[in-house]
Amino acid sequence: MAYLDFIEKVHTSTKRSYIERVVRYDKAECARVAKQFGEDYWDGERQYGYGGYKYDGRWRPVAEQLARHYQLTRGDRVLDIGCGKGFLLYELTEVVPDLRIAGLDISRYALENAKQEVKSFLQRGTATALPYRDESFDLVLSINTLHNLYNFQLHEALREIERVGKKSKYIVIDSYRNEDEKVNLLYWQITCECFYTPAEWEWLFEVSGYTGDYGCIYYE
Repeated sequence: MAYLDFIEKVHTSTKRSYIERVVRYDKAECARVAKQFGEDYWDGERQYGYGGYKYDGRWRPVAEQLARHYQLTRGDRVLDIGCGKGFLLYELTEVVPDLRIAGLDISRYALENAKQEVKSFLQRGTATALPYRDESFDLVLSINTLHNLYNFQLHEALREIERVGKKSKYIVIDSYRNEDEKVNLLYWQITCECFYTPAEWEWLFEVSGYTGDYGCIYYE
């Protein structure tokens, strides 16, 4: 297991007003709307989620780093759990021709509005019960998804990731290293159910038998 940061630049490229989300808006109502993972979350007003999640190429550098680090080649199979509209998977297919991809997401809206080139490879489902055979994928990804589960679900999801991955796995979760980052995370988040320090995440990985790599998003 290694700590790897492939998406910090993507994360920090978005400007955030942490205080505004709890002062200007009804934070509880925003969370209730966001957790439906429908149009409001993806393409509605910013207080409910992304504020418009459109393809803009921002995931290309991430795909390039992933492909290089995990030495992806033609014919390799890659699964993205919490794939959203499939932008990262699309970029991976551009970086590695003939890559075999699969995507899973709980949001019908995201799947219905996914990037056309990869739409047929995506399906609806949950991380706690992956509809794939053991050791089906050379690389299993889950970016900014698992922290939306409850702690008992995390154990199931991590075990599922370990089951379907025959080689490499990489997940990214929200975390905090100090009180400032903890407060910012609490102010900003609207879908997270888990708030853990890196040490707590590592403990959870160990007890769940997860052997892959991971990265954290911090709200500095």
